[in-house]
Amino acid sequence: MSRQGTIRRYSLIIEKLKSKKYSSFEIVKDYLFEHGFEISSRTLQRDIEQLRFEFGIDIKYERIKNSYYIEADTSHNLDGFLRFLEIVNTAELLTESLKESKDTLSYISFESRGDLRGIKNLKPLLFAIKNCRIISFLHEKFNSGKQKRYLVKPHLLKEYQNRWYVIGTNDNTKEMRTFGIDRISALIVQNKTFKQTSGINLIKLFESTIGLVYSLEKVEDIILSFTPLQAKYIKALPLHKSQEVLKENKKEVQIRLRITPNYEFKQKVLMLGETVIVLKPYWLADEIKKSLANTLKKYK
Repeated sequence: MSRQGTIRRYSLIIEKLKSKKYSSFEIVKDYLFEHGFEISSRTLQRDIEQLRFEFGIDIKYERIKNSYYIEADTSHNLDGFLRFLEIVNTAELLTESLKESKDTLSYISFESRGDLRGIKNLKPLLFAIKNCRIISFLHEKFNSGKQKRYLVKPHLLKEYQNRWYVIGTNDNTKEMRTFGIDRISALIVQNKTFKQTSGINLIKLFESTIGLVYSLEKVEDIILSFTPLQAKYIKALPLHKSQEVLKENKKEVQIRLRITPNYEFKQKVLMLGETVIVLKPYWLADEIKKSLANTLKKYK
C-alpha cells in the first residue's frame, strides 16, 4: 500500500482512539474498514506498534476492558503529530495526482503565491534544536527591511498560517524571541552548545495560545456570542482546540475558549466584525469596544 494509505490509517487510528476512551481491536479495525481500509489484524497491530515506538504516541492496552486508548499526557505532542500527518498526507496525495497527470496543477488554486524563502533552513534549524546548538543568522526586520545579526539558543520550530518560525533565547538574555525563517539568511549552526531552559515547556505554553505570542498569564474562559450563520463557519474551522458550544438557538451561538488572549486572538475577533460579541471576560470586551470605536472615528 502507498505511503499515503499508511499515513491515512495512522490518522484514523488516532482519531478513533481519541474520540472514545476505550476501543477494542475489532472496533478500530471496523472503523478503518468503514473508511475504505480492509487490512489484516497483523497490519493493524504493526500500525499500532509503529505509532508507539517510532512516533511516541502512547497507545495503551487495558486488559480488563480488552481495549486500547491513548494516554495523551505522555504522548509526544499529539496534536502536532496529527497536523504533521495532515501535511504529509496532502503532499503525498498531490504528488500521486501529479504523477498520474501533468495537468493536475491546472485544476488547483492555491491560497497565494507563497514565499518559500528560508525553507532550506528547516533541516539545520531542527538539528540545532535537537542537539542544543547555538545558531547565528541575519534577520530582516519586517517594518524597516534592515538586517541584524543575532546569536540565538533555539528551542522550537512553529508553523502558523503556512509560515515557519524559530523561537529561541536571544544571546545571553532570557527573553524568548520569534524569528520568521523567510527573513533569515546566512544561517550558521555553531559547535557551541547550551543547556535547555528548565521549567519551561514551549509546546505546552502555545497550547493555550492562538498565534505566535505566548504568555505566562493565567488561562481564561473566553465566551463569544456568534450569529447562527457565522457560528457554522466557526464550528467547521474552530478558533482553538478548547472550543466548545455552550448555547445554541435561532438568535445566537455561544462558544467558550480556554486560552490566554493575545494580539493575534484580538485581531481575529475584530476581523469577524458584527458577527461576534465578546461576552466574557469584561476587560476583553472593553478592549474590543475601544478598538471598534477608534476605527469608527477614522471613517468620520
